[in-house]
Parts: sequence; C-alpha cells; structure tokens
Amino acid sequence: MGVDPGLVDTGFGVLEADGRGFTVIDAGVVSTVAGQSLEARLNAIHGAVHRLMADRAPGLVVVEDLYTEYKFPRTAVLMGHARGVIYLAARQLGVTVLALSPSEVKRAITGNGAAGKAQMQRGVQTLLGLKELPRPSHVADALGLALTGMARITGRTPTGRALVWRAAAEGEASEHGNSTRSPNPVRRVQPEFGEAQPKASRADMEIRARTPPPPTSVRS
Repeated sequence: MGVDPGLVDTGFGVLEADGRGFTVIDAGVVSTVAGQSLEARLNAIHGAVHRLMADRAPGLVVVEDLYTEYKFPRTAVLMGHARGVIYLAARQLGVTVLALSPSEVKRAITGNGAAGKAQMQRGVQTLLGLKELPRPSHVADALGLALTGMARITGRTPTGRALVWRAAAEGEASEHGNSTRSPNPVRRVQPEFGEAQPKASRADMEIRARTPPPPTSVRS
C-alpha cells in the first residue's frame, strides 16, 4: 500500500501481486476541509487510513519520505504531521512501514529523479497499463510508491496493458438512477473521526496488468 501524505489530500493505492500479475485493489484520496482545526484534520486522516489498512490488510505500507530541503518549511511541518498519524495507524495494526524519497520513486517509475507530476502520471499509467492517467496526482504518487515497494519485494516491475477496469460502486450508481461511470474512478474516503469531511464521490477501481507472475502472493 502506497501513501502520499498531505494535510488536505492524502493519496493511497493498494497493489496485489499474484500468479496473474499486478492488480490495483484500491486507490483514491482521503480529503479534509480547510478551516478545520489541525487536530481534527489529523484525527480524520488517522481514522480513514486506519480503516483502509484494516480493510485491505497490506503486508507493507510505503510512505513518501520528507525532502532533504524544502522551499517552504511550513509545508514540511504539515506533511510531517500527516506522516506521523499514518505511521501511528500502521503501528497500531502491526504493519511494516517503508519510507522512500520522492526522487527514488520518480527514478524508479520514470527514470528521472526530478520528474514532474505529469511525467509521474504517465509513468504509472504505462507501468500499470491504465487506459487513463491516474488522477489526481496524489493517486499517481501513491501508486508509484506502491509499485516501487512492490518491485523491492518481488524484484519485478509490471508492464503491459490493462486487462480489467471495474468500478466497485457500479451498483451504488445504479440505485441512484445514474449508470454513467467515469473510466478512471477516484475514491474519496469518508473520514469518520474528527470534524473534517471529504469532498464527495466514491468508487473503487481494479486494473490488472500483464506481467510475469511473481513467486508468491504479496500485497503492498
């Protein structure tokens, strides 16, 4: 499970490797609302990420590490708060955490340690065989973290085209009389703890990418 921490939007992406290849089990964003107190927003992030980890049971959580230097120090402080509650959730559930620098992930996904957001989105799209760019960029970063962590475990990097794209909320949409679904659904997780609230929309996605099968089933 890759997690791109942020006080406003925290991206997440869960991958699974099995005999058929790599599958995106879940991906989306945990969103909080500006104007809420810092403690309420951190509590909301912790609760939502804790539920995701409990539901998906990852064997490893890969979190973006802090930069060596930040142009805006306040950004580093706020990101550090978000990272802290993610680490806490992982510890409470007994999940191992691996911190990777942004440059290492960018280099693994695009071959360029200074790649921009658009390059990362295209790199993740190519490696997972997605029909559309993963959006927003927080989701692409989280999937990139999960891919890099998965490559460390299995020694394999997924390549190929998407085999399956499924919106798990299809039934939910039908119930509301709306059968139109985005080809690139983004799930926004409802925080149940604290006062922060998400920005709406809910959907799951699953994408299978053709790749040589790893020796065992591993979830990151």
